[in-house]
Amino acid sequence: MNTPRGTGDPSRAWWGVVARRLCTGALLLATGLPATAQQVALAGVAGGKALVSIDAAAPRFLSPGQTHQGVKLLSVQGEVAVFEVNGSRQTLRVGEAPVSLGGIKSDPGAQRIVLTADAQGHFLPPGQINGRQVQFMVDTGASQVIMSESDATRINLKYQGGQKVRVSTANGDVVGHQIRLDSVRIGGALVYDVSAIVLPQPMAFVLLGNSFLTRFQLQRTNDQLTLDRRY
Repeated sequence: MNTPRGTGDPSRAWWGVVARRLCTGALLLATGLPATAQQVALAGVAGGKALVSIDAAAPRFLSPGQTHQGVKLLSVQGEVAVFEVNGSRQTLRVGEAPVSLGGIKSDPGAQRIVLTADAQGHFLPPGQINGRQVQFMVDTGASQVIMSESDATRINLKYQGGQKVRVSTANGDVVGHQIRLDSVRIGGALVYDVSAIVLPQPMAFVLLGNSFLTRFQLQRTNDQLTLDRRY
């Protein structure tokens, strides 16, 4: 089988990136039009209210139905809060890394995603696996979607029942679990039945590999990567 070793893409050194990067960089993710993403973090909950930090500003409490800087709090339950920005809903848990909201503009008819690279040339779109929020890094050198066991556990994937496979990485061979993901979403693009591998090593990002990317025609122009839906 193919392995997730990099082949010339800027993200081929992803194993080193794991050790030195945090998934807190803002990016632009749009469908042909630029948009400004907001970094939103859930700092805590109390009395049915959510303590929210937007763009690293001082946290403030929001009540369900209240809007601040375009971010609307829909509901709070336990340590989980649901927000809405520009019609897109996102679920956040207390203590998780900030996620980019409001930088996603979807047009299901166009079936196009436009990503803007960060300062290091990486494409880091927020997205969802089986409806749960994750932070992706595009890696055209990865044969499949690759994630850590900790991420898989957080989003409630039952990876232990998957087929055991040996995977070559920058740090040598490791044994992972190959599974099928019900769905992977980036912006308005939703792909079903995506192959993935869960590895025991910690990773800062979920690698968005070719089991997702081959569903699209990719074109890079300067710091933008355009994905047009093929099927």
